[in-house]
Amino acid sequence: MPQKLVDGFERRVDYLRLSVTDRCNLRCTYCLPAEGFRFLPHEDVLRYEELLRLVHIASGLGISKVRVTGGEPLVRKGILGFLERLCALTEIRDVSLTTNGVLLESLAEELWAVGVRRLNVSLDTLHPAKYAAITGVDAFWKVWQGLCAALDRGFSPVKINVVTMRGVNDDEIEALADITRSYPFHVRFIELMPFQPEGYEERYLSADVVMERLCAMGTLVPARSENGNGPARYYQFLDAPGKIGLISPMSHHFCPSCNRLRITAEGGLRTCLFSDRHVDLRGPLRCGCSDEEIAALILEAVRKKPQRHHVNDGPVFQRKCQSRPMTAIGG
Repeated sequence: MPQKLVDGFERRVDYLRLSVTDRCNLRCTYCLPAEGFRFLPHEDVLRYEELLRLVHIASGLGISKVRVTGGEPLVRKGILGFLERLCALTEIRDVSLTTNGVLLESLAEELWAVGVRRLNVSLDTLHPAKYAAITGVDAFWKVWQGLCAALDRGFSPVKINVVTMRGVNDDEIEALADITRSYPFHVRFIELMPFQPEGYEERYLSADVVMERLCAMGTLVPARSENGNGPARYYQFLDAPGKIGLISPMSHHFCPSCNRLRITAEGGLRTCLFSDRHVDLRGPLRCGCSDEEIAALILEAVRKKPQRHHVNDGPVFQRKCQSRPMTAIGG
């Protein structure tokens, strides 16, 4: 199958975010509802063989980069074997992993051994007590030790994802950015998105405000992005080994350069993070459809990929991304 994944706005799609589970060992306030959310039953989650088949089909259409996400992907049984098979696919030139880092220290060597080289790790605070308040689990030091183990093993880049929240961790912007002066981490400040709309307006903090605070710390120079057309704008303090990224899906959306698809743990193909629209791939996988038929579904979905999201176009009470929390879509 030739490379055909170009949408109606001439954007080439070559990046797939693949969720392997909706389950997580944390319960972050902005990601998972405190109550009322039910995890998928086991039989509804795509089997590893089905995930690999979808990646194989998508690679024939031009997908060359895959990021494995969750939930928390490292909690799924057999994940290392799956990652090894995924990394062995010759059509995929880059396999990366997003994790909350709780299990990273114990698995860093094995992740390296199966072929993973790039990691994104969620860490919204440097204070253990605040970490427990945000995530519901006292695991800050486990995550920090996992980050250090990843650096020691040679993973590069190791990106720290920080969701900035007014009144929660906005007092730590400088301290988090300062990490890049001592470690080669990429610390990325991400605007809060209204997956949990209650209290969103009070907690939302624009990337412009973050940038003002960062500039007051010293000279920042633009830095090169390894991902090319990824969502982050990168900067670097003079002589710092690490980098700082700003991701602003709400104030300065990056839709014109969006090159990604998402497949949820139950096989829903999404062309936009902020849309409820999805194409069911699990049904065709399990009813005997051919690779060509599934490829046609992917192609049609990409052709209908929206030009941009409209989450923040309406009044405050309408600012909800969709009916599902982030853990059910794939981080």
